[in-house]
Amino acid sequence: MKILMLVSSMHAGGAERVAATLVNAWAERGNAVTLTPTYSSKGTCFYPLSDKVELAWLADLAGTRASGAMAAFKRLLVLRKHVRDTRPDVVVSFLTNVNVAAILATRGLGIPLIVCERTNPVAETTTGTVWRKLRRLLYPRADMVTVQAEDTAGPFSRQVPGIKRLAVIPNPLPAPLLDAPRVRQREDGPRELLAMGRLVTDKQFDLLIDVFAQLAPDFPDWNLRIWGEGPERGALEQQVARLGLQSRISLPGRTEAPWDELARGQAFVLSSLVEGFPNVLLEAMSLGLPCVAFDCPSGPREMTRDGEDALLVPAGNRQALRDALHRLMGDIVLREQLGMRGAAAVRHRYALDSVLAEWDELFEAVREGQ
Repeated sequence: MKILMLVSSMHAGGAERVAATLVNAWAERGNAVTLTPTYSSKGTCFYPLSDKVELAWLADLAGTRASGAMAAFKRLLVLRKHVRDTRPDVVVSFLTNVNVAAILATRGLGIPLIVCERTNPVAETTTGTVWRKLRRLLYPRADMVTVQAEDTAGPFSRQVPGIKRLAVIPNPLPAPLLDAPRVRQREDGPRELLAMGRLVTDKQFDLLIDVFAQLAPDFPDWNLRIWGEGPERGALEQQVARLGLQSRISLPGRTEAPWDELARGQAFVLSSLVEGFPNVLLEAMSLGLPCVAFDCPSGPREMTRDGEDALLVPAGNRQALRDALHRLMGDIVLREQLGMRGAAAVRHRYALDSVLAEWDELFEAVREGQ
């Protein structure tokens, strides 16, 4: 089967990581796979790609990095020609703006199209009004729309009525994590509470820093390390300095080896206001890190099986987050139990082969519908 995957970029991000995982797996299974980043600049691939995946930058095909309405229209025409030239059996697109372009570019070509939301489209706040209107207008023309969590499906179908098929498909756990060594808990010595994500307001790292500052005197052997980069870096660094915790809280930036850095921790915390399907929580759990997560929309509740495999606390509740972290940081037995249970659960439920089987069902469904 020939698969064309459309993404915005291949920078360091959750959607890009999933895209790389999927195209690599499809290609290794013998499919002819083309990956096309559609952003106006070429950029680079942050995540490794199999030699069997054909990489085609739309910016190279269009011959321009210009912006503006005319440049966007030209890229849309070039994208349509690219789809025709590639002649895929199915097109898969990630992210709202790419999805809209994919729907317009494939109209009338008779090629099945699956468009995928990579956040919680009902709860997130970053998609502009124009894109929301275009999504509502055009998504019913796609052969299938996917979201990442069951909690999202019902509200989204009401927000965008008329969708032909709406499916829930989770992100796969990257294959190397299925057999990765699990984190070993230490009785004493320096220990790290980890967080990871883009430094933006929705991740609520400012709230996490305040909560850790309250816990720091009781846990002198614990430090907080927040991996990631983004526009809130300056504000977060100033907050740490005001609290006088520069020696206890670090923001080392983006890492090219996130799993290695997670494996050096002793616990993980997800403090987000909203998620679609938090890859980093899945990966932390798979490595045996005991986790605390806000019960935010959406993903953490399903991923932790209603809090069976991690400490799930009411979204945005500072006191509840403080209490859960205090409990976890102070109890090595609890950390070991949660780490073992969480790793076993997600390695089984989100194994790459299991998720690929779900994708096979989607491919079959949209191809039969043509």
